[in-house]
Amino acid sequence: MGNIASLIDFGSDALRKADIPLPEREASSILQHVIGQNRTFVVAHPEYVPAPGIVKSYLEAIRRRAGREPFHYITGIKEFYGLDFEVSTAVLIPRPETEMLVERAISVLSGQQTSSFCEVGVGSGCISVALLTQLSGASGVGLEISVDAIEVARANSIRYAVSARLELRESNVFDALHAGVRFDLIVSNPPYVRAAVLEGLQPEVRDFEPRHALTDGADGMSIIRRIVQEAPAFLHPGGKLVFEFGFDQADEVRALLDADIWASVRFENDLQGIPRIVSAEFR
Repeated sequence: MGNIASLIDFGSDALRKADIPLPEREASSILQHVIGQNRTFVVAHPEYVPAPGIVKSYLEAIRRRAGREPFHYITGIKEFYGLDFEVSTAVLIPRPETEMLVERAISVLSGQQTSSFCEVGVGSGCISVALLTQLSGASGVGLEISVDAIEVARANSIRYAVSARLELRESNVFDALHAGVRFDLIVSNPPYVRAAVLEGLQPEVRDFEPRHALTDGADGMSIIRRIVQEAPAFLHPGGKLVFEFGFDQADEVRALLDADIWASVRFENDLQGIPRIVSAEFR
């Protein structure tokens, strides 16, 4: 073992034994990351022998992945909305379906020359940073209960030169906001996984992603209830609330959105046809 072909063979075998789907592709992707080359190079140069330090790093990465640590925590990078975001075990790995949340938020703010938004649970900053890269006249406040997550979000905001327009605050939901502050949009991907189903999740999620960002430790709805109940105090009249929720929570979410408070309630389906995003206008 020493050249690219043998390293991928070794890694594939180790990942296959660990029941990792598509083990050869993952082994190749890990090697590409470690040696700093793309797939074309790896395929075209099976005889290439990386330096011993590179081989050591690759074997360590394979060991971690075989232990079911998520690929993106190993590489430290996850692509989201066309941008590469720094990620660590302090934050959730951005999901493709959350790009729908960004699309909806952009559609809410895109007609305004200047706008302001608040994100509840900023995590890696992927939502807020994506919004700010697309909306040059927007500014945001990102609220997050985890200090470690705030540091990741800050690094990502600096990476894409939007840090001057994104204020990050340690906060349990809206607690750190001053009375009287108002936004055009409140957006959130809150912890909505029901505690009862947590143990049935994939090991990559259950054992590595931050629990406070996955679940409220109860029915998955307590943070959503707080957001819906408290958001009106921080929205301009006509401002929008947009958030993601669990695959089986649409009816519960609909029941929370009092028609005397919220207008133009709109649910959007994911690629499987399941409602996952809701937007509502504060009357």
